[in-house]
Amino acid sequence: MEEQYHFDEWMELAENRRFRELKAQLVELNEADIAEFLEQLPQEKSVVVFRMLPKEQAADVFAFLPAEVQGQIINGITDTELKNIVEDLYVDDAVDMLEELPATVVRRVLQNAAPDTRRLINQFLNYPENSAGSIMTAEYIGLKKDMTVEQAFDYIRKNGVDKETIYICYVTDAQRHLEGVVTVRDLLMHSYETVIGAVMDDNVIKAVTTDDREDVADSFNKYDLIALPVVDHENRLVGIITVDDAVDVMEQEATEDIEKMAAMVPSDQPYLKQKVWVMARNRIGWLLVLMVSSMITGAILAHYEQAFAALPLLVTFIPMLTDTGGNAGSQSSTSIIRGMTLGEIQLRDLPRVVWKETRISFLCGVVLGLVNFIRLILVYPGQPMVCLTVVLSLFVTILLAQVIGCMLPLIAEKLHLDPAIMAAPLITTIVDAVSLVVYFQIACSLLSGIG
Repeated sequence: MEEQYHFDEWMELAENRRFRELKAQLVELNEADIAEFLEQLPQEKSVVVFRMLPKEQAADVFAFLPAEVQGQIINGITDTELKNIVEDLYVDDAVDMLEELPATVVRRVLQNAAPDTRRLINQFLNYPENSAGSIMTAEYIGLKKDMTVEQAFDYIRKNGVDKETIYICYVTDAQRHLEGVVTVRDLLMHSYETVIGAVMDDNVIKAVTTDDREDVADSFNKYDLIALPVVDHENRLVGIITVDDAVDVMEQEATEDIEKMAAMVPSDQPYLKQKVWVMARNRIGWLLVLMVSSMITGAILAHYEQAFAALPLLVTFIPMLTDTGGNAGSQSSTSIIRGMTLGEIQLRDLPRVVWKETRISFLCGVVLGLVNFIRLILVYPGQPMVCLTVVLSLFVTILLAQVIGCMLPLIAEKLHLDPAIMAAPLITTIVDAVSLVVYFQIACSLLSGIG
């Protein structure tokens, strides 16, 4: 609430063109907060406020802005101002920006970049999308193993100002082959005369430029890294990935999985920024697939029409069976998808997963079956066989639903599909059909006079 109060105050200052007072308040803020404020301003005001920021702060604020606002800022500033921003941005931030901007804006940005910066940006843009190379930065500290600790500190002081991180330094040979890694803590714990080669760790955890960025994020999780070196296929160090970029990847991948699990085509745009027709397009495809597949349920009901015509009471239990089965399958698939995402479950674990889910479903089925049997006996005292039919159907449905729910994501992985698509909507549709077949087959077997 306090932050919103300040936002309102700053908005009033901007509306009344009291920019001197506004600047005095903004320069004391974190860059992320300034960027959030700029997003709320009209385009013409956001450009004015951005231009009044100190040069050293402007680039940091620019890196936090969404691509849409960045494009507005670029169109409203001079070439000299643009050149200063591009040169002050970390290369990975500049690459992220260029990947989102229109081609005409990208051309202007590159024209105003220094030759070395332009070469680096073009190099990064050529790496495959979603690869380690596409999210790395070239701003790292590189040392030689024949340096002393004193020389290393001198080098860090001289060259570390614009680096993404100086806490972790990378040791390379004359051809930039990665030989080891050393932290500032390691350097501080040794005398100035100690040679870097004696201090460095040559067992380096690293990524290759073509590695999938999701695998990179997994490495950060697994090894508790704050930075990861990226090498080419000849083990030459070309950049590093820092933990803030890894967190961004984790967030994007989690969002993508959630959207797929909800049967939507993933989008990298914020909800309020997306066009209505684009969001509708992203949802219609899967809705059509699920609608058509749900017609199978209708066909099954039509096939067993005589059964519930002979005993209409059977129809009243269908929603309970299908909903419970769908929920059980969704629980199972969600647990498996999460385990696969965290690297806890592999395709080779399929037999163990099925056996475990079978035991879980047995316990769940027994408890839910007993509760339902007691309820049904009390509500329908003269229909013991109907009660037994419903309870058995429920037990078998839960068993099959959880086994299906645990198998489909792993099967999708085997077929090189995204396991997230085998989530709630699809699982529910499949389980609905299975539960109806089970229900009416058991009913036809146990209840005389139907079938």
